[in-house]
Amino acid sequence: MKRFVILMTAICMIMVSCKDEKKSPENNASSPEAKATMEDMLLTPEGNPTSKTLKITPIEHATAVLDWNDITIYIDPVGGADAFKDQKEPDLILITDIHGDHLNVETLQALNTEKAKIIVPQAVADGLPEEFNPQIDVLNNGESKERYGIKIEAVPMYNLREEAKNFHEIGRGNGYILNMGDQRIYFSGDTEDIPEMRALKDIDIAFVCMNLPYTMTVESAADAVLEFKPKQVYPYHYRGKPDVSDVAKFKALVEKTDPNIEVIQLDWYPNQDY
Repeated sequence: MKRFVILMTAICMIMVSCKDEKKSPENNASSPEAKATMEDMLLTPEGNPTSKTLKITPIEHATAVLDWNDITIYIDPVGGADAFKDQKEPDLILITDIHGDHLNVETLQALNTEKAKIIVPQAVADGLPEEFNPQIDVLNNGESKERYGIKIEAVPMYNLREEAKNFHEIGRGNGYILNMGDQRIYFSGDTEDIPEMRALKDIDIAFVCMNLPYTMTVESAADAVLEFKPKQVYPYHYRGKPDVSDVAKFKALVEKTDPNIEVIQLDWYPNQDY
């Protein structure tokens, strides 16, 4: 009987501890105090967890690291080797465009990319040193390729406003959709709310840019998200000159109209006071 009481007391303590942890602000993905690293259990269409766990680590601005079990993916790696000192070596590197906040040759050369496949549009491939040629897979808009069990789709990213069309021309850069297990994860790259974005289907997680004058307004980003309806959306790439986009306003616009879309804000600018 004494052993039974001790066992039940331990179980109760564990249950209370778990309950308190869920209430903690740092475990609330939607709170301003959200952790810099998010881990989400990927679900099947029936709502059952798969064997794959997705870990999302924002590095800065447009740069992120995804860990999916034993596969590590770098998105637009910039910032030098120090920015990735706590990360696993990449298996896949995806680069969206030629601009310096997406393509940084010095960072690629400083990292150990020996085992990595580097997925890029042709314009980026043209700007990479020959030493990377054996690793490069060129994907242009509308093309796809499977690497490490992940189907990578290259989708358009470009500007619509006349004053911004020269920033990102049609066909030069790529947004990407990663098909990982039963999940579809979208990175917008630098784009406005183009028809191709609005027509996306079955997106589980979307990383959506919003900064002027280079990409789009908060209102345009929210309107596009409300049309293609991802299950979760992470605002990223929201620092502009001189202003920083109002991601709290973006969240309010999206969740007021469609509360089924969860907006998750991570710290994309850890070294800046925004």
